[in-house]
Amino acid sequence: MSGARPRVLVVDDQVQMADMLADGLSDHGYEAVPVSSGRDALARLESERVDAVVTDLRMPDVDGLEIVSASRRLEEGRPVIVMTAFGAIDTAIESIRKGAYHYLTKPFRLEELTIFLGRALDESRVRREAEALRAELRDRFPASGLVAQSRAMREALETAWRVARSDVPVLLTGETGTGKGLVARALHRASPRAEGPFVAVNCAALPESLLESELFGHVKGAFTGATQDRPGLFAEAQGGTLLLDEIGEMPLPLQAKLLHVLESRTVRPVGASRERTVDVRIVAATHRDLPQRVRAGAFREDLLYRIDVVPIHLPPLRDRPEDIPQLIEGFLADARARHPESAVQRFSGEAMESLLDYGWPGNVRELAHVVERVVLLGNGPEVAASQLPASLREGKAALPWRASEEILPVREVQRRYARWALGRCGGRRGPTAERLGIDPKTLAKWLDEVEEPSERPDPDTATPTRRPG
Repeated sequence: MSGARPRVLVVDDQVQMADMLADGLSDHGYEAVPVSSGRDALARLESERVDAVVTDLRMPDVDGLEIVSASRRLEEGRPVIVMTAFGAIDTAIESIRKGAYHYLTKPFRLEELTIFLGRALDESRVRREAEALRAELRDRFPASGLVAQSRAMREALETAWRVARSDVPVLLTGETGTGKGLVARALHRASPRAEGPFVAVNCAALPESLLESELFGHVKGAFTGATQDRPGLFAEAQGGTLLLDEIGEMPLPLQAKLLHVLESRTVRPVGASRERTVDVRIVAATHRDLPQRVRAGAFREDLLYRIDVVPIHLPPLRDRPEDIPQLIEGFLADARARHPESAVQRFSGEAMESLLDYGWPGNVRELAHVVERVVLLGNGPEVAASQLPASLREGKAALPWRASEEILPVREVQRRYARWALGRCGGRRGPTAERLGIDPKTLAKWLDEVEEPSERPDPDTATPTRRPG
């Protein structure tokens, strides 16, 4: 709405009622347009900007149900609030089924309307922003396999995008299985080096002697078994990106040599007498607490300063439950493509609840493996909860506030519970707030998405000033 006042269409065949409600909403900061004909309302919905609709249900030409359906067809996310007499409650409930946001029974106070209208517009705005962010992330990181409905993951990817076009080193941190490798590849694809090679090495997978040769290369005869020259991964990544995965496990002597390469932008292969220039963008990743490793003498502080220019932390899956449904959808499609003979098409509601309740100590990687397993072993179109792994069914590491034995502050329990509830509701904030018995703004605060209270008065405590007849 670009800063403009929300434009609300007020539809009632009783002109006096439409005018009175429009005046009252205008006093509360809305641009309210009274309309006394359902047919006129449909015409305006098709030709004008309308952010929300308040409509009577029973009207002679076009009734409120038709307006609800038309509004949803023209703009699915636009909120519609219906007004009805006490005797037409069944019709009002039917309007909710057709997509209305809420209904009010006449007579009602204007403050009731402004409360629900404010909530509806807030939720509509949040949905639009979330979809815009998802579209932006799809454009920025095409085919990356990354899911980011959660705020924490969106922030991580936003940082990745902002630094992708530079050459500064990036340090990806997070638990095993959180997707650090995916983000590193996305960084490379979004960078000017995208046409160059992306090379990855796991620093924990090789002993020191082999890792040095793997990274920097060697010349023929440098050691037993070196029967020919080998350029090394720095040379292979020339003009591209080198991912140093699990850099926290790199032996100290190699850390000193890596620091020299980063400072001089040259490498000397094992056994060689001359150095060669390299042009490589470094992305490092670790599940370790590197500052703690520095204090323990296991990691060089000067190297940490070199690689930790832009840190990006990837949250564990238990802290981003709203991403789980979309992750499952993607993993299920991928697994079915790999195993077309499988009969599995979907998860039952009970199975989905188990997947959402679980704490996922192995994070996204564990979730992907669970989905692949049930696709391979499932013998019907729907996966039942009984077909999930036993550890998951038994709830080991189940709920996020029970993930450790420590006593957590109430605020942290509240935050984790809100994220878990959001995941249970498929990432939909309106139903989540309703199930929790709170308004969307409170839910946002619980999720740490609102740092300071809004300057606008809370509509739940506003003093009533009008009462439509």
